[in-house]
Amino acid sequence: MKLFKIFFGLVFVLFAYFQYNDPDAGVWIGVYSFAALGCFMSIRELWPSWVFYAMAAGYLIAAVLQWPPEFEGIFWGETAMRSLNIELARESLGLGICSVVMAVLGRWG
Repeated sequence: MKLFKIFFGLVFVLFAYFQYNDPDAGVWIGVYSFAALGCFMSIRELWPSWVFYAMAAGYLIAAVLQWPPEFEGIFWGETAMRSLNIELARESLGLGICSVVMAVLGRWG
């Protein structure tokens, strides 16, 4: 489980780094940095499990609210950003990943 925590902590740090050139970078760097902090705090068992459940619920609610009005995929190729719906779907997917990881940390972390 320690490798899981380290892996996702580093993944969330990397996600935060990739948000640097985003128009709303401050929000997304904070979102992913807080998820990384949760992973690293879980390694030392500094937070109780309810904190991770609360984070999972918050990330899940944000993912649902961020879901695009019309899903057009999450393209990675040349047509990566042909509409705002693709960006919203990507952001929702990132929040969903945060939610799942926080729920796992709350249960088994």
